[in-house]
Amino acid sequence: MTHRILIVEDEPSIAELIAINLTHAGYEVERALQTDLAMNIMRDKLPSLLILDWMLPGKSGVQFAKELRSNERTRSLPILMLTAKSDESDKVLGLDSGADDYVTKPFSPKELVARVKALLRRQTPLEDSGPLAVGPLRMDPLSHRVTAIWPNMDPQSIPLGPTEYRLLQFLMANPERVHSRANLLDKVWGNEVYIEERTVDVHIKRLRAALAPADSDRYIETVRGSGYRITKMPTQT
Repeated sequence: MTHRILIVEDEPSIAELIAINLTHAGYEVERALQTDLAMNIMRDKLPSLLILDWMLPGKSGVQFAKELRSNERTRSLPILMLTAKSDESDKVLGLDSGADDYVTKPFSPKELVARVKALLRRQTPLEDSGPLAVGPLRMDPLSHRVTAIWPNMDPQSIPLGPTEYRLLQFLMANPERVHSRANLLDKVWGNEVYIEERTVDVHIKRLRAALAPADSDRYIETVRGSGYRITKMPTQT
């Protein structure tokens, strides 16, 4: 299946550069100059991935990403943020808004294509590990569903983006073990050279936020100076 990429970029020359390189890489490409046009394109069918510029007329990419993450239909849509802002605080803000990855301008077209490929890979499970269970959390890799099951309560569905899903899957497949940021990058992100360890912290934060409504965020523990783990018996109450 050919993946379809939607580029939301108001600078035609940059959009054209991205489109040419993605087309050469075998992807179908559509373009929109602003978020309203992007929503019209996505109304009938969602793209495989969204490349979203931070600074757009009318509505910023950060605001648009937050809206997409709050909508059930677009919550799991992979988003690659594109911007000239390069400070760490800006990167964190972009990831916190819902982006799965972040590329700063000026960028290498080869790097951008590599990040697109990596982001699309994260939409699939790490491996066919079968159903997983840790504490109240249940994961079915075949249906790609995560639920929280508490006594005397109906199962509660937990929607996750592609990166948070893979992160949780790896943790649940290896419970009670402490994983360093470098190890998580290797196992979840595939040791992509462009990904910084700080990105792991942001996605752990987003994973916890997704688990919080089901009172399951406390099962993801921080081990100071070492990394993260998922536990069957959290110390937090």
